[in-house]
Amino acid sequence: MTGAGGNGPAGYGHPGAGAAGGHAFTVPVLKLGDILLVTLQGELHDGMAEQLQQDITDRIAHTRVTGVVIDISGVEIVDSFLGRVLAEIAAGAELLAARTVLAGMRPAVAITLVELGLTLPGLLTALDVERAMELLTAGEREGEGSP
Repeated sequence: MTGAGGNGPAGYGHPGAGAAGGHAFTVPVLKLGDILLVTLQGELHDGMAEQLQQDITDRIAHTRVTGVVIDISGVEIVDSFLGRVLAEIAAGAELLAARTVLAGMRPAVAITLVELGLTLPGLLTALDVERAMELLTAGEREGEGSP
């Protein structure tokens, strides 16, 4: 299915993915060179999180990007389910030869993740999107010969 307006990446804004009010939401996924930029805003419901995981994996496979930046600066709360989905996105990306950086984590979110015991394996972190992009592009320039 296509997004709510017939535009956007596959599956975003599909019926049933919105809030209880029946609104269809989209999660923007932009391709910037060899990197996908995913910007999360507000609350991400379980169905949307699972769809996002599938869509990001599909985009990595079809566009052959080398990195994914997930910007969570607009997210107030990360529960154990969303934390697990983020870790699974990173694991799937790694299997497809792409690295994942989580950017813009609020201090309260970091504290909650620690309290929940979520370590988010496979995810690198950066204070903001700019630093996340630098982290991924620096890794590409270092190549396989780095110590």
